[in-house]
Amino acid sequence: MENSDSAPLTRYVLKDGDSFLVANSLGDIVAPAEGFFVHDTRIVSRYEFLLGEQQPALLSSAVTQDNVLFVAHLTNRALSAMDEMGAPEGLIHITRSRFLCRERMYERITCMNYGDRTTRLPLRFRLDADFVDMFEVRGSRRPARGRLLGPESSEWGYAFRYEGLDGVARSSSVLFSRPPAQPVPGCVEFVLTLAPGGSEELYAEIGVLQEATPSRQRYRDEASHARRHMRRRQRRGARVSSSGPLFDQWMRRSRSDLALLTSELETGPYPYAGIPWFSTPFGRDAVITAMQTLWLDPGLAKGVLTFLARHQAKEESPFLDAAPGKIMHETRRGEMSAMKELPFGLYYGGVDTTPLFIALAGAYLKRTADIETVQSLWPALLAAVQWIERVCDADPNGLLVYARASDRGLANQGWKDSGDSVFHADGRLAEGPIALVEVQGYAYAALRTMAELGQRWDPPAAAHWARRAQALRATIERRFWMESAAYYGLALDGEGALCAVRTSNAGHLLQFGVAEPARALAVAEQLMSPAFFTGWGIRTVARGEARFNPISYHNGSVWPHDSALCASGLASTGVRGAATRLLRGAFEAAVHFDMRMPELFCGFARTQGAPPVAYPVACLPQAWAAGSAFMLLQACLGIQVDGDGRTIHVQRAELPFGIQDVTIHDLAVGDQRIDLAFRSTGSRVAAFIEGDPDGRVSLQVRG
Repeated sequence: MENSDSAPLTRYVLKDGDSFLVANSLGDIVAPAEGFFVHDTRIVSRYEFLLGEQQPALLSSAVTQDNVLFVAHLTNRALSAMDEMGAPEGLIHITRSRFLCRERMYERITCMNYGDRTTRLPLRFRLDADFVDMFEVRGSRRPARGRLLGPESSEWGYAFRYEGLDGVARSSSVLFSRPPAQPVPGCVEFVLTLAPGGSEELYAEIGVLQEATPSRQRYRDEASHARRHMRRRQRRGARVSSSGPLFDQWMRRSRSDLALLTSELETGPYPYAGIPWFSTPFGRDAVITAMQTLWLDPGLAKGVLTFLARHQAKEESPFLDAAPGKIMHETRRGEMSAMKELPFGLYYGGVDTTPLFIALAGAYLKRTADIETVQSLWPALLAAVQWIERVCDADPNGLLVYARASDRGLANQGWKDSGDSVFHADGRLAEGPIALVEVQGYAYAALRTMAELGQRWDPPAAAHWARRAQALRATIERRFWMESAAYYGLALDGEGALCAVRTSNAGHLLQFGVAEPARALAVAEQLMSPAFFTGWGIRTVARGEARFNPISYHNGSVWPHDSALCASGLASTGVRGAATRLLRGAFEAAVHFDMRMPELFCGFARTQGAPPVAYPVACLPQAWAAGSAFMLLQACLGIQVDGDGRTIHVQRAELPFGIQDVTIHDLAVGDQRIDLAFRSTGSRVAAFIEGDPDGRVSLQVRG
């Protein structure tokens, strides 16, 4: 029952729209990385619940499976006598239940007396608000800040105010359902009298604005709204069930995490990247998440494409790394971005988001036959491919390269964007402009996509893009292949020298069909070797390479989305068993992470009886980590959906280890919805359609 004051407490997160809350197992906000954040600003930095002067003892805490409600069960330590009405340890049960709704926190604190005498229970809350920017929480230092005004007490709680350097007045309030007794600065106190077997409730709300006094009715009304809203998000798209209860739990948790992270924007649903550091629209993360879930929920891809097209760059800006046609990397709404202390207000420093945007549009059209939406995107797609061609034309090798335009931006602009992630075989960091191998694969896919789309809207340009795609493919094979290593190198530096390092980046070439068949098989063999495959997933850098470090961010760790992209490529290459091995490793890792895949974890080899090693500051949940479960499953089942032909293609289907059947429920195929079932029949997997009595959807099975 007891938790040591020095023992680390698990963090729990809640999210709603552009707000999220990070607190410890007790439900308290006390640590430097915790808080209630709205629009990239921490509006409450301390919210600590005490019984008198003591921290209550933790019994248990959890977030409900739908990601709506955080619940902590606590009890009292021995309370000192108050007019002989104290309580021995463990007689008071306290339940803290909270949720977010409309970017406001609602909490109910229920206290139950299991003793045989009346007890006076002193409740105390320590409160503060520092209004720091998210980048300050992450460690950025500012030369100056705005003016923090003193807290103002009221009959029902406290209000906090801050005048930012950007001229914006920010505020927050913490209100309670009872008037506090004798408020003191930074603290409110209540005394509850609990009869034997009696209980009392206290309600609290935190938000940007002061609203009506918290009450049971407000709590119930908003809780009902929050659950309805979450149910709508979770019902979007097809769902997965199987013969494995634990496997189903992983599928449900991944679906719930995506629902939690997805915000309903004016342009449609959009998955925010991850909590706590990246709870905002990112370009690359959202595109890959949409690719991972496209077969189940094409509506998410539509929302992502529409949002990114609307925020496409229209002009040059070195500070923002912007150029006409480029697709955004991220957007922020905090004070530091508004003051241009950092370029991330609307930042375009990602080299890969633009070709991935085009590739997603093409995949979306094949999946849905939604010509109207893609036609509306055509001007943005044209601008995007024109940016790709301009950059390639300016490079001596005709490759899609990056070099940051401002020293305030990101030095590395692929998905591995840490400062030491691109290097030579001897460990030297690469100097730009840099051409990443996987980015060339994305550019090839983008040109191929434009060639296919152009046959409908611009046939002469389609032929040009097809020729350009083949020329780029030939350059990739000529400049990146390492004959002695039988593998593709990581990148070309600004001098055209190859970074002769084996990394997971090359696995992405398989996903987009770039590699020659024999070379694809050679890459596949190495990706599944002990140098890369840990038993849990694929390392970002092969063991034995320079800078390999299994506890680094990008140089030897395992990223679930990266493993899933590789698995999809391995399946398309025809390597049997590889995708199921990767799915099994990911699933068994998820079991150790409470069925929630983190952003990344350490790249140590799996050993018998030992769990995967967590990366200490990984985002949890993370959108493309949650989405990886569905891309891995798709790779195993070999599913592709042709919306125009109302046809499901299944190639070399395999079921995960220990799973005898999988059913995809309510799968949209053209204008029809069906169930698609897979059953293990000895050494083969049979696939068949359920719920289509008129036979309007066809199923083609190979292998």
